[in-house]
Amino acid sequence: MRYIIETNKTPAAAVEDLRAAVAKHGFGVLHAYDLQETLNSKGFPLPHACHILEVCNPEQASKVLTEDIGMNIALPCRISVYEEDGQTKIATALPTKLLSALSASPALAAVAEDVETKMKAMMNDAA
Repeated sequence: MRYIIETNKTPAAAVEDLRAAVAKHGFGVLHAYDLQETLNSKGFPLPHACHILEVCNPEQASKVLTEDIGMNIALPCRISVYEEDGQTKIATALPTKLLSALSASPALAAVAEDVETKMKAMMNDAA
């Protein structure tokens, strides 16, 4: 269900490189969250870096939502960059697994496959 890769980069460097890779593959970053900063500011210290980028390809999102507007609950795609046991990791929930759990549509399965291939490439480029 998850795709996780490791990198020797710092979380900040991995996020920067991920932003470039997202653009290179025709996607955009809609929102970026620094969960460590947010939780710390609310009085709940998080000892590890944790960034979440919400990414989207408008053409693919349009295909999904035209096929089934209810699939908005699975969009946009999220890629996390975080520290665990001293290692920087880049992770996502696999679109093929996520969408197949929510819909049996062959059209959605095809979109999910394409998006997943590109997301893996983005992550690998950033690593």
